[in-house]
Amino acid sequence: MKKVKVAINGYGVIGKRVADAVALQDDMELAGVCDIITDWRIKIAVQREYPVFAFNDDFRKQMENAGIKVQGTLSDLIQKADIIVDCTPKKIAAKNIEKYKEANLKFIVQGGEKHETTGHSFSAENNYETALGRESTRVVSCNTTSIVRTLTALKNAGLLKKARGTLLRRATDPWESHLNGIMNTLVPEKEIPSHQGPDAQTVDPDLDVITAAVKVPETLSHLHYWNVQLTREAGKEEVLDAFRTSTRVALINYSDGLSANNAIKELMLALNRPYGDMYEVALWEDMLKVQGDELFYAYVVDNQAIVIPETIDAIRAMTEIEKDSENSIRKTNKSLGLRQKF
Repeated sequence: MKKVKVAINGYGVIGKRVADAVALQDDMELAGVCDIITDWRIKIAVQREYPVFAFNDDFRKQMENAGIKVQGTLSDLIQKADIIVDCTPKKIAAKNIEKYKEANLKFIVQGGEKHETTGHSFSAENNYETALGRESTRVVSCNTTSIVRTLTALKNAGLLKKARGTLLRRATDPWESHLNGIMNTLVPEKEIPSHQGPDAQTVDPDLDVITAAVKVPETLSHLHYWNVQLTREAGKEEVLDAFRTSTRVALINYSDGLSANNAIKELMLALNRPYGDMYEVALWEDMLKVQGDELFYAYVVDNQAIVIPETIDAIRAMTEIEKDSENSIRKTNKSLGLRQKF
């Protein structure tokens, strides 16, 4: 089997997880990871025997002075790869794109970049086929991924008319909570809709979705509350069956002690998930209510992990090593251990 050689630019919160996920795939090979840092984070990549590259010669000298074995620069890594996943901080990826284009290298950016950067936004269960053979795509953000997953399940069941959601957003990534974030306050986003609703429409323009968002003083995950108008009256089991058609929505219950995001995080750690990650949307089954043609539900999103399986599927679609979305999703789910119920 020919393996696709995958490069990763940016070995941070998302990049290290993508690297680990690529290493688990039997149809992919990790060509290397690129960064500018010299601290413990990149040293973990060295310990895992990932080929490490520096962004340029100046950073290469700094990394080598810190005792890090460097294989070359980003330019060298580009030459070794079939596709590159740019996981650099927001707005930096857009500056790297010219390098990828000059080398005729397929590339993936993350949700912090604008849709116009690639002209295509990706979510595996919704539009895998439209990414086949593309030169570039954007894996949408964690919140947008959860919106598209859940609403696509309802849409495919013929139940979705319009959706209105409120997002309680974590203030920053957990490892940066000593540097950034908020304390003892809530910060509503000024604009309604918040950016996640329009972002979901970059994947599926037919979604009638409006979101509002509030930044909250915690870092573990995001929490969404949704009010959906259905196309007709439906029962709770019919709605749950619709959600069950998504292999990346996992049902949880208050009755199992999963009544808060910290309990869910503890469960992921108990399951020995890498970094305590949850790739699924964790949707409360016993909170979900249907009244006539109105649906109310809530779920939790792991902002650091949910886009990882989507990125793996995007690699397969763009390189066409797997043209069938269900086959790719099945392979990715199995390799990462996704479940439909906790």
